[in-house]
Amino acid sequence: MKFLVQIASDASVSVENQVVGSIPFGYMVLIGVEDADTKEIADKMIKKMLGLRIFKDENGKTNLSLDQVGGSLLLISQFTLYADCRKGNRPSFIRSGSAESAREMYWYIIDKCKEAGVTVQTGEFGAEMKVTFTNEGPFTVMLDSAELF
Repeated sequence: MKFLVQIASDASVSVENQVVGSIPFGYMVLIGVEDADTKEIADKMIKKMLGLRIFKDENGKTNLSLDQVGGSLLLISQFTLYADCRKGNRPSFIRSGSAESAREMYWYIIDKCKEAGVTVQTGEFGAEMKVTFTNEGPFTVMLDSAELF
């Protein structure tokens, strides 16, 4: 499982020119799932993401977490995070999870983040989406379960 976490001063996602989700401040997160991912892995990834201390404190140090700054989440399913570009010029997505398992895991992650008390907005799974955001910093962190656990 991969989470590409980006601090955003604003973020929104549109489907067919209609905004389906937006946040004023927080994380814009692209979520990649592979078939081997489990709810246990998702729980660990969520805990790590929500616990990240990457917002600046009063001294300019990255020392505050999402809840400490009152941030929200914009969660977007992104199978291309598992693109394999080792051979040729056309990426392979063989490691990306099947639509069925990825959809289930995506909604599990959304529900768990809401249960944690975070305001969550989403894209539309499997849709052609347009994501617009302002990356603050810029500050971007890749959380990869293969490297974390």
